[in-house]
Amino acid sequence: MRKRLTTVLGIVLAAATFAGVCAIGVGISMSRNYTVAPGQVPPPRPLPEGRINVAIVLGHRGSVAADALAPFDVFARSTGFTVFTVAAHRAPVALSGGLTIVADRTFDDAPPADVVVVPAVADDEESAARQYISTSAGRGALVLSVCAGAKLAAASGVLRDRTATSFWDAIDGLADAYPDTRWVAGKRYVEDANIISTAGVTSGVVGALKVVERLAGRPEAARIGAEVAYPGWTPDGTTDIPAHGRQPSDLPYVLNAAFPYFQPRIGVRLGNGVGELDLAAAVEVYAGSSFAAHLVPVGDTPHVTSRHGLTLFAQTAARVDREIRPGTGRRPGEFAFDPPLRDLAAHTDRATARVAAKFIEYPAGHLRLDGALWPWRPTVLAAFTLLTSITVGFVPALIRIAICPKGDVRPEGRSRDHRPRGSAGDRSARRTPRVVRKFR
Repeated sequence: MRKRLTTVLGIVLAAATFAGVCAIGVGISMSRNYTVAPGQVPPPRPLPEGRINVAIVLGHRGSVAADALAPFDVFARSTGFTVFTVAAHRAPVALSGGLTIVADRTFDDAPPADVVVVPAVADDEESAARQYISTSAGRGALVLSVCAGAKLAAASGVLRDRTATSFWDAIDGLADAYPDTRWVAGKRYVEDANIISTAGVTSGVVGALKVVERLAGRPEAARIGAEVAYPGWTPDGTTDIPAHGRQPSDLPYVLNAAFPYFQPRIGVRLGNGVGELDLAAAVEVYAGSSFAAHLVPVGDTPHVTSRHGLTLFAQTAARVDREIRPGTGRRPGEFAFDPPLRDLAAHTDRATARVAAKFIEYPAGHLRLDGALWPWRPTVLAAFTLLTSITVGFVPALIRIAICPKGDVRPEGRSRDHRPRGSAGDRSARRTPRVVRKFR
């Protein structure tokens, strides 16, 4: 019985050790992904009047960079739109990939929005954001939810009795949490009256182009679509996309997220005029969709203004292993995500790059990816952690052996001198053993 309990304890201890190391690793990955850099808040930029107002909602604990920046870039390319970020406060907030941004306006002082873009946020308990989305939709604003931003949109009540889609790995959970919404998989976007919801990450570009088409006309959408060059997009194109599910081939994502130890530190070079879509591609590919590196925004000044006026923070002195510059390496007719995916494959591995493309729901079949076959760094760390956990699992058995040596193990019911136990008055316990004589 003791041996069985020792075995069970060893298995539990080994499993807890491995799970603990993985949990710590995931915590490190997430904390790096949403880091707020301190800094002084600059005054708000002026916003043009007399245009279609597009508000990009930012969560107070962080938002997915590509979900917010990519649609921002699409709308900002048109003179028919005034696009701005909006949050509960004008304070530094996190964007995934280690970015820090300051919202242009607060929910209270922002001009009335004609379009509200809802990205995925780090914390769905965003009461102020939910109220802003609900109130804006009630006034007739068009709501564009991007990727898992459908969670925040659904929590705001604007998806009730509507048809919607979301990131492929979130749809089942959303269907359980919000059964009054008709959730659809395998669609780039779903349009239901004044609600447009998109699939994962890069689908926000296509969703934004659809909004441009509705509010500014098809020629304007076609012009911007030609500039951004999303693969296969046309105003008349199909909305059907592969309905993904979890597969063993997703393992690189899990390994990178759970074992971030000894990752390369990559500086993302920020400068005035950096393109929002180019920046979104760089940080999304290396951070939230692969967790392949520790990203550090670096720049010559603490504050950087993007191409269309966003305020971003940068570190002026940071130790990094190498730098990447958003927008470099982009060939004519390529989408902004193509160069980062090639770079990821070349400096990390092809398996991680393919999984990243899947998680951003990007049609990357046209890309030639060169590099290592597999993410060996986290794989070796996982194997080492597993062996260490198994070793830890033997500790209870070693302790048992040390406390109770093999030569000291005795049958149940016998005393140390191997005489039968009995009470002091029990003569049978003190009888002399019978001698059996042998006769020839």
